[in-house]
Amino acid sequence: MRADQLIVNVNVYNSYYKRFELNNVAVLDGRFMYVGPGGPELIQADEVIDARGRYMIPGLIDIHLHIESTMVTPATFSHGLIRCGVTSIVAEPHEMANVFGLEGVQEMMAASRETMVNMFYAIPSSVPATPMETTGGSIEIKDMDVLLATGEIICLGEIMNYVDVIRDPECKTNQILQHIRQNYPDLVIEGHTPKLLGLDLHRLIYAGVDSDHTHQSIEGLQARISAGMFIEIQEKSMTPEVMDYLIQHDVAQHFCFVTDDVMPDSLVERGHLDHIVRKAIQMGMRPEDAIYAATSTPASRMKMTDRGSIAPGKVADYVLVSNLETLAIDQVYKNGRKAYDDYEPYKQERMTGQFPPHFYNSVQLDKLTVEDFTISLSDPKVRDAANQAVQDSFNCRVMMVKDGSTFVEEHIAQLQAANGELQWEDSGYGQIATFERYGVNGNRAHGLIGGDTIKRGAIATTYSHDNHNLLVVGRNREDMILAANTVISSQGGFCVVEDGKVLSHLELPVGGILTEEPLAVVSHQVKELRAAMLSLGYVHYNPIMSISTHSLAVSPALKITDHGLIDVNAGKVVPLIVEQQ
Repeated sequence: MRADQLIVNVNVYNSYYKRFELNNVAVLDGRFMYVGPGGPELIQADEVIDARGRYMIPGLIDIHLHIESTMVTPATFSHGLIRCGVTSIVAEPHEMANVFGLEGVQEMMAASRETMVNMFYAIPSSVPATPMETTGGSIEIKDMDVLLATGEIICLGEIMNYVDVIRDPECKTNQILQHIRQNYPDLVIEGHTPKLLGLDLHRLIYAGVDSDHTHQSIEGLQARISAGMFIEIQEKSMTPEVMDYLIQHDVAQHFCFVTDDVMPDSLVERGHLDHIVRKAIQMGMRPEDAIYAATSTPASRMKMTDRGSIAPGKVADYVLVSNLETLAIDQVYKNGRKAYDDYEPYKQERMTGQFPPHFYNSVQLDKLTVEDFTISLSDPKVRDAANQAVQDSFNCRVMMVKDGSTFVEEHIAQLQAANGELQWEDSGYGQIATFERYGVNGNRAHGLIGGDTIKRGAIATTYSHDNHNLLVVGRNREDMILAANTVISSQGGFCVVEDGKVLSHLELPVGGILTEEPLAVVSHQVKELRAAMLSLGYVHYNPIMSISTHSLAVSPALKITDHGLIDVNAGKVVPLIVEQQ
């Protein structure tokens, strides 16, 4: 019997029994052909690899992530993933879709076709995430039909506007769900259901949304699994209590590990899905079970019948590991060919022009001035027009940032007013402002911010989920102007300023959210950016993700978009000033 490759003396992970077995493995035409005791006496191979007792596991599969969260192109992302043993992903490009609509998705897919990692795609289902924000593009039902006709779509991406699904039968999201269930009944539908329980949770599942990847508690985990929902565990859900529950209960078929969002410096320094598997093992999960949750169950969830295990006929994506407890990756093979070797140089060449020219010119904003950061009492987003009594102080809503979460709580504080303006610079709180940057309507909104955010200086960014308008947080107008205008000049990115000096500037010229710089360069830039943010007094485990989600109108509890302050739980726009009753 002929084979392209024969790996001998290797401890092969058997997904069906969740155990390792000392065997030999033959690969033919990019797929596993044989797993068993037979060696060279049975199979003549062009290449024979002596694994010397190392462990062979399937290539890792991450079924819920956003490439844009790493701020790099698909080619750069693939380069970073391979060394982590990740060989297949399901990407949902709803960030690029918010900037460019259908074309944004199509161009991300096009940029992924020649990558080493197999990049399957989810249709962004919630673009825009809510009707309470302005984006550069949208994804409509007709666009979904176009994407599904390509044959490259594997699922409907996370349903984010769960409030409307439950409360408004005629909303856009419910129309999408009905269309998908009627016309594509076998398509997997992904969900985003933070803290949802009881009847509301069951109504969402009834609507077709049968997975959740948000922050889990034991109560939420039990409620979801008992109702037939599939759970995707990201790192923030890996609390001792949740991990102990997953270890002690027979729920292996009901969950998998995912990353969702990984910063570029974290990808370089800690890894990707391999980091999650490694952490699970360190927290007491058997290596065999942790590997299962990063290979077999994600493949099953996404109906990837050709991968996720080492067995005849499966795609020959595999990883050779020298230490199981630490998941020490020695080599990674893709379709039976070596893609990464820890003992050999692994370099990335810089690529430019991976997207159409107009993708590099998406920030349509003039330079901002002092007036743009004035919080005027005559602004209807600031004060209800029906209540215009003359006062010198007002009760105002404040977005309170809290370390350990991207949720932002609402706090009521009293601020002084003079000359028709709120005197926010003397209040002990900062200003948060957002500016529509696509040239659609010129909308803007102002709010107040406190808690574990910056105590001085300013930060500006177009990397603001999910609408990616220009978001500015600051303690004084001068620094806010400099930060904002620096980002505008570079066609997107991040800028951190203190006392009139730029401390850090990360340029993201592709759609205002991506860079074409190599991963090593971006990693260094992001590390510098994070340090600069922390130097302003930001207190957060991930300040970049924290500030980026201040405009995420589906994440509790008080957020801001160009439409104004958003009461997320109520699903409505509310004024900055709380009028006296």
